[in-house]
Amino acid sequence: MAVRLGLGLPQASQYDIGRDVPDVAREAERIGYESLWVFERALFPEPATQGLYGMEGVPWPDTYRNVAEPLVTLTLAVAATERARLGTSVLVAPLHGPFQLARMLGTLDAASGGRVVAGFGTGWSLDEYAAAGVAPFAERGQVLDEVLDVCRAVWGPDPVSFDGHLTKMASAVVGPKPARPIPILLPAFSKKSLTRLVERGDGWHPIASGAEQLAAQWRQVKDFAAEKGRTRPIETVVRVNLTYTAKAYDGADRRPFQGSVDQIVTDLAAHAEIGLDEFFFEFGDAARNAAELKDLAAELYEAARAAGI
Repeated sequence: MAVRLGLGLPQASQYDIGRDVPDVAREAERIGYESLWVFERALFPEPATQGLYGMEGVPWPDTYRNVAEPLVTLTLAVAATERARLGTSVLVAPLHGPFQLARMLGTLDAASGGRVVAGFGTGWSLDEYAAAGVAPFAERGQVLDEVLDVCRAVWGPDPVSFDGHLTKMASAVVGPKPARPIPILLPAFSKKSLTRLVERGDGWHPIASGAEQLAAQWRQVKDFAAEKGRTRPIETVVRVNLTYTAKAYDGADRRPFQGSVDQIVTDLAAHAEIGLDEFFFEFGDAARNAAELKDLAAELYEAARAAGI
């Protein structure tokens, strides 16, 4: 049942990004965490023009009001760590120009000695797409596909040439190259995204929402991969959005990973039985500062390992 464990880095407004990101990254690696993660939220529309995840009437959480840029955050963690993988969960790829995104990730991987993991998604915020100005929301799948193509080209051997919708290169030397092929993680919510994952991705990146549901989703991924004739293993990294409470949550409506450290570890044990590779914890607004985040991260890690996870 042993799995790799990771931790989300501090990106919200309660943190001093320049000081706290290296501090938390260094301490997390010392504790034993094997990966460190960032997410992307580019802006906070006010007044709201769209509900959370596009669902009408669902408010955006206040933690989205001030989220540090993900690749800058990972860059701050690079020099503070030596072993931990550095992942994006996720970059909203179509908000970025494909060539510049490939360059940034390649440089970051070279600087870290081959520790970057690129989790890509298409996002859902119409306001973010309008602000980024790369492509319309309706073209998000097409742009993600081009990002994948451009990354493979830019990270590969020189000279690089490419003729896409957004990216045009006749023939060029593009460096520095990644220290090794950067693994690309993709979610799979639909037949189209499942096809993209199986045919083009290195790993599957779901969100934990209950052990039975996650196990069913994983079976679907494996069955579809077999149907498509994929023989290469699919890496798995599961994002765990915690709702931490100091005391045990005793309501009948308790959701997976809601409650005390003991309750979270019990849920993690059930999820770990599925046979997935890695889980990482996102504490959200549970910590008021970096000191509290480090304490919570240490308590959870030690409890999980003590439980044989």
